[in-house]
Amino acid sequence: MASFIQDLWESIFTPGPTPTLLVATNVTFACLQVVLLILLIGTYSIHFVVLSFLCGGLWWAINWFAAELRVAQAKEARDKARAERATRQATDDSETEVETIVTAGKPVTGSKEVEVMEQAGDLKLRAELSSSGTKSSASTEDEWEKVSENEKEKDK
Repeated sequence: MASFIQDLWESIFTPGPTPTLLVATNVTFACLQVVLLILLIGTYSIHFVVLSFLCGGLWWAINWFAAELRVAQAKEARDKARAERATRQATDDSETEVETIVTAGKPVTGSKEVEVMEQAGDLKLRAELSSSGTKSSASTEDEWEKVSENEKEKDK
């Protein structure tokens, strides 16, 4: 009994639900249910039935949360172990090493499956450039002319 009390005191300062803390919680809720049953028998008050249901719901919720936390911790431990195994396998030089051979001949670019197409014609300039304007300014001026023409047509 003394070791249980000592374990309970130490489990308070340990993160997560420890088995000792869960046992103490379950014993406490069971004792509370017994007290509520005795009070219900002694007073015939419906309040103790409601309190008993609330107590039971909280008791179930705490145990459910502890079980879900245990499952999440186990999954996290599996993922961490899997990541460590993958890291160890990735650092093995026996299977992941690649040799690169460089030849001094004519460099080959691209894939052999791709067909090289020759240029069919010359590209046309959209507008003749004035001596002071740049290519982008000529293009922008053409666009503004188109917009102003469209506005004139709408006004008619």
